[in-house]
Amino acid sequence: MTLYINCCVREESRTDRLARAVLQKLGEGFTEINLYETNLKPLDRETLEKRTALIERGDYSDSLFDRARQFASADTIVIAAPYWDLSFPAPLKTYFENIYVTGIVSAYDENGLPRGLCRAKELYYVTTAGGPYDPTYSYGYVESLAQHFFGIPAAHLVKAEMLDITGNDAEELLKRELDKWT
Repeated sequence: MTLYINCCVREESRTDRLARAVLQKLGEGFTEINLYETNLKPLDRETLEKRTALIERGDYSDSLFDRARQFASADTIVIAAPYWDLSFPAPLKTYFENIYVTGIVSAYDENGLPRGLCRAKELYYVTTAGGPYDPTYSYGYVESLAQHFFGIPAAHLVKAEMLDITGNDAEELLKRELDKWT
């Protein structure tokens, strides 16, 4: 199963268009999570205490862990997140915070080093940027999580950039990237 994590707020999102081209090229059905339509919230004291107690007991049956189990069991993951203020929108960070559950997506060895437990072999990070794209605090962060904490060996960046620069034809720049996937 391919898991599509959609962090695009705009109805006519260029990032979503590009991600859907990637999904079509992958050629299989997918399950979509629209982060703007979910009720995910940052962990608060009460939720964190509940989660910690459940993990310490080894009880992962609570619905609190549903998203983590879904993420860990996906064969392929596609994340669509526009490049905002040198990173990605806050709902994606909230999603990671909610799914990062020791015992489901990762474990730690006797030396305290993380070992990923996710089944996916590939993660695609899809983004668009109005200006030049710097992957440091967006794709770089997600790539590190995927490879070092989730156990996903291959991460791919799919991007269209410079879309809002005066004189650039945004639709033509986006089409060039879309054509790579169709």
